This record gives sequence, C-alpha cells and structure tokens, in this order.
Amino acid sequence: MTHSLPPLAGAALRFQLRTPPTYWRCEPAWFWRSVPLPHHLLWCVLDGSGRLELDGRAAELGPGWCAVFAPGEMPVASHDPRRPLLVFGLHFDVETASGRRPDPAEVLPASRWCRLRDLGLFSALAARSDAAYRRGDRLGVRQAELCVEQILALLWEDTSGPAPGPVDAALDELARDIRREPSRRWTVPELAARAALSRAQFTRRFTARFGLSPARYVARARTDRAHQLLTETSMSVTQVATTLGYTDLGYFSRQYKAHHGHSPRAAR
Repeated sequence: MTHSLPPLAGAALRFQLRTPPTYWRCEPAWFWRSVPLPHHLLWCVLDGSGRLELDGRAAELGPGWCAVFAPGEMPVASHDPRRPLLVFGLHFDVETASGRRPDPAEVLPASRWCRLRDLGLFSALAARSDAAYRRGDRLGVRQAELCVEQILALLWEDTSGPAPGPVDAALDELARDIRREPSRRWTVPELAARAALSRAQFTRRFTARFGLSPARYVARARTDRAHQLLTETSMSVTQVATTLGYTDLGYFSRQYKAHHGHSPRAAR
C-alpha cells in the first residue's frame, strides 16, 4: 500500500502562527464573505451545519469538515441559524529553511477541504494547540505549530484518496495486531475469520493491500522484532528465536536472512 507524497512531505517548512488557535460559535445571524486573506487560514468545523464556497466550488459543512485557504483567497460561508457552526481556526504563514515563502501548491492540497476521517485525533490536536499556545512560552508556541502541521498532514492524506472500506479497515486492524504480537501463532484461517472473508478472499485482499501474503507478513513482523531484540538487547540468537515461537533455529535463520539480507548472528 503506497501513497504519492505531497510537496509538504519532502520540504523543510516552518509554520508560524499569525493568530492564536481559536474556537468560536458563530452567532445566529452570522455570514462570512472574506476579504482577501493576508495569511494562510485553517478553518475546521466541530459542530453545526452550513455551506462553504470558494472559486465556484461549494461544500455542505458539518462536524469534521476542515478547510485551508491560501493568501489572497476569498471564501464565503453561511450556516443554519438553528444549528450554528462551532469552528476552530487560525491564521499562519509558512517559510522554507532559506526564508522563501513557498507556493501554495507546496503547502495546501488542491481540493482545499474535506471531511477528516479521524475527528477524534483532529479534536485532540486542536485542543492541544489551543492549550499549548495559551501557556505563552516558546515551547507552547512550538507545540501549537506542530499541531497545525499535523492537522494539515491529515488534510493532505484524507484528500488524496477514498476512505478505506470496512474490509480494508479490518485488514488494517489485523496487520496492527500482527505487528503488536509477532510471537503469536497466527494462522490464515483465524485471520480470515476475523475479517469475515473466505481464506482465498482474505489472502487476495491482504496481499493486494500490503504487498505481502499473510504468511510472509507474519514472518516479516517476527524477523523485524528479532532484529530489534538482537541489536538492542543481550539476548542470544537462540533465545530470540525461542521467544518468537521458532522451534527450528535453522528455519529462523533462513527467514531472518530472507528479510534482512544477512544472518541473525551478523546482526551482532
């Protein structure tokens, strides 16, 4: 599973807040027709219902909708006075390490807005940026800047492709469980049953999503953990193999070499 990297991912950018992170509940008669924005603007809806327009495009707003605008843009927004919007937002600037102001395409996703998939994570980042900034110290400001950068990364990710369906979400959870407990005796029938798929369907979907068959994914998780134990502890090769459920030391060594290119003993 791969994603094309946005310019944001490969650039050394510094985010500078121009206004404090702020929450506001829009008044019943509220209507917003922005003047040309002097800075970038992050604007995210936590509650309520409304409508957002920019350059001939429109979106119906609700909890989780997040938008980011470039300097000079003039968004227009309104809301249902019976369900007023609760918004989190702030103005910010971006510079490269050399002090250059990057083009908006290097910072902002082309679509500018979407409904974030992980509203809980976004809400936590917004709350932390608000609390940290209001401490008034340099560490707090830096924490707030990092939270804004992370929110922007979430926006990039969620606008880059469709949300995973129920099967893909189940596969992601299984893959996390395998990495958390690589020493467990995972079997394909057990994993397929947890994903509510036949064995053949599970193997096909899992391999397409992660680039490895379920058996090879388990082996990779075990050998990755073995590499960590061999390089970060004083455990012997035999102890590591036994800890990870291998009863045949030669088989463990062959699997390890297949994934890491050298024998377990060479890791020392």
